[in-house]
Amino acid sequence: MSLLRTLVDKVPRDHLQSDAAFHRRRRVVAGVSLAGAALLGKSLSTEPDSREFYGLTLGVAATWTAGAFASGPLHLGWEQTHDAGLRRPVVTPVVLGVGAFGAFYGAALVARRIPVLHRALTDILAFADQGSAPLVTLTTFANGAAEEVFFRGALYAAVGTEQPVIKSTAVYTLATTATRNPALVLAGGVMGTLFGLQRRASGGIQAPLLTHLTWSALM
Repeated sequence: MSLLRTLVDKVPRDHLQSDAAFHRRRRVVAGVSLAGAALLGKSLSTEPDSREFYGLTLGVAATWTAGAFASGPLHLGWEQTHDAGLRRPVVTPVVLGVGAFGAFYGAALVARRIPVLHRALTDILAFADQGSAPLVTLTTFANGAAEEVFFRGALYAAVGTEQPVIKSTAVYTLATTATRNPALVLAGGVMGTLFGLQRRASGGIQAPLLTHLTWSALM
């Protein structure tokens, strides 16, 4: 199966929810979105390799995750095989993650020539360069997974059936503005769109989650 088809073709699925469940999900998602964004902004205003940074960053992940599961059912999703069967998406999302890393690596070389983006990249990389490798890895994976279960899981299901990719990506990007880092905001818009297309096509969070973790690990 081509990578393009995994972003365009929709697998058969039935994720119907009652009006009461839908409105409850929306209330939970609205509150968690505000709380998570506030914690995210505060976490990146701390010093790299500080207790405050690790504590707040893990707090962000816990907020997204708890909000996602509190909002209602989450779905893993499927992808179609060559013989029209269904399977859980694994290999294709990882390949997409590697491809996304390659694209961002090239973009970073260009961004270094733009002062505002160069400063933004330097600020973000300081948390990895100056931090403890095991703790940085832990927070990176925890937040990558948490963002997918919330934004492509709970929030995606809460925005309704009209333009869910655009709406969920807009909220995801808006949440990253709390960091006041233009590089992260741009990355949120680009990757949020990719993750949203995966969610729409597969009907679940497994594909965007694996792509996000692969991309984050390489970045």
